[in-house]
Amino acid sequence: MEGIIPLWKEKGMTSHDCVYKLRKILKTKKVGHSGTLDPDVEGVLPIAIGKATKVLEYMVNTGKTYEGEVTLGYSTTTEDRSGEIVDRQAVNPQLSLEAIDKAITSLTGEITQTPPMYSAVKVNGKRLYEYARAGEVIERPSRQVTIHSYERTSDVVIDEDQKTLSFKFKVSCSKGTYIRTLAVDTGALLGYPAHMSDLTRTESGGYQSAQAVTLRQVQEAVDENRLSAILNPLESALTFFPSHRLSEEEWSRVKNGTVFMKSELPVFSEFPIIFYKDSKAVAIYSEHPTKLDRIKPIKVLRTEV
Repeated sequence: MEGIIPLWKEKGMTSHDCVYKLRKILKTKKVGHSGTLDPDVEGVLPIAIGKATKVLEYMVNTGKTYEGEVTLGYSTTTEDRSGEIVDRQAVNPQLSLEAIDKAITSLTGEITQTPPMYSAVKVNGKRLYEYARAGEVIERPSRQVTIHSYERTSDVVIDEDQKTLSFKFKVSCSKGTYIRTLAVDTGALLGYPAHMSDLTRTESGGYQSAQAVTLRQVQEAVDENRLSAILNPLESALTFFPSHRLSEEEWSRVKNGTVFMKSELPVFSEFPIIFYKDSKAVAIYSEHPTKLDRIKPIKVLRTEV
């Protein structure tokens, strides 16, 4: 069994829960996910099975798209609605759409984020959430992320009882982006404590929500002997990278792990390169670390096609 299932992770489940359940449904241990989704978040979670687990790291590196909601008026320990309230400030209901959109626009492009305390980032060998659960707040390393697009997708909603203001958004971003932190930073630019009050991941690893299937649908596909209908080839996760179709002579060399001179191949400006034999991805090559005129195999996917 080999391929990728764009799973629709439901709220209340961890990404590990999904992997565990799929191992039981598919009766195979070689199952992995392409990037954690918080339990409160639903959305697309590409799952690799069999040999397709070899390309997981490349799926993780692709951009992602989310739709969600920012609420101004209070912040929480976890930066989403599941945490305890730590700061509250009544929002002026006359806050203009122009001011909101200006704040959003200023957070596009390459920005610096500080991961939330309730996150899986490791500092000194421990996850940040472990420090947070122990009541410790430590210095966190900032990171550069890219916000390709960030836009408000609704009018604002005023909650007169809670003195809050909410609006929906859509964001396309690089790997490593914390949408919770983006919501908090949006509020800070507007002068208010804020949190992410809702989130759905609509695209990941090149797979969109329309392609995703639930755990129940996977079980039904297995029961009805039509798993192939929802199992995507591992090649579908590699379409973002430059590729080269191998000749018979090149293919025999790739099977032996041969290092190639760059001059033997078309000129490539980006790496890694995916080598194909017929329609199958067989190896991933990248620049040699010391011999700049050569490329070497960094992952062999298949030795037979």
